[in-house]
Amino acid sequence: MNHTFQVGDVTIGGGQLFLIAGPCVIESEKHALRMAEAIASIARTKKLPYIFKASYDKANRTSIRSFRGPGLEEGLRILRKIGETVKVPVLTDVHQAADVPRVAEAVDVLQIPAFLCRQTDLLIAAGKSGCAVNIKKGQFVSPWDMRHAVEKVREAGGERVFLTERGASFGYNNLVVDMRSLAIMRKFAPVVFDATHSVQLPSAAAANGDESVAVSGGQPEFIPLLARAAVAAGVDGVFVEVHDNPAEAKSDGPNALDLKLLPEALDELIAVHQALAFRPQRGQT
Repeated sequence: MNHTFQVGDVTIGGGQLFLIAGPCVIESEKHALRMAEAIASIARTKKLPYIFKASYDKANRTSIRSFRGPGLEEGLRILRKIGETVKVPVLTDVHQAADVPRVAEAVDVLQIPAFLCRQTDLLIAAGKSGCAVNIKKGQFVSPWDMRHAVEKVREAGGERVFLTERGASFGYNNLVVDMRSLAIMRKFAPVVFDATHSVQLPSAAAANGDESVAVSGGQPEFIPLLARAAVAAGVDGVFVEVHDNPAEAKSDGPNALDLKLLPEALDELIAVHQALAFRPQRGQT
């Protein structure tokens, strides 16, 4: 079955590597626009198809006091403006089936958060929306079981669906990436690798003994390494949360890639992808 499709001018599943990137959450209109323009400029220089990503509401933050974003109304206004101004496809999370129709009017890709990847009503609503759908694999779900999530979206009429790997729970407060999952899931949908959430250390501050601090940590030094491995494994795209000042980011700063490191990281991914494209086919010398 051919799973190739278009999201704006981005081809998903056709063998051309693409990038999904942006800040974890919309911190302000000015910041989101600045990040979208900066990343889009880098992607154009690298001739890498690009989809902007940011969330209008982070509903699964560790603490009730954590910043969640501008909310539905303001967030969708900003995302719509980014799409119109920067001229790139836009992706955002959606957490409730009731919100899907409104979100689908403002963006090009609906993202199902990892913790909600089994929520049938949400997947069906996304499938009926007419938007492309990115389902993030839950940390608790096997790669072969993600077939069922894909089927829910397709049964609802959503043919443009892809999956994103973001690591699996490895004991408490840690994640590990099984590179076999990329090949397994790619049998039934295009696959993207989330290089930043895969290095997240969930609620790591509490794990280190400070139970009063409910924030996640991260190991961003491993982002380029894991991304290179995923591209070598044959993923269709790479997902990277990028921030111009990770230390001051309002969400997921500890596992974000610093904007200034993005060009070099992309150069490495493109080199790996091109090397694979020119490798001899099996049986050839």
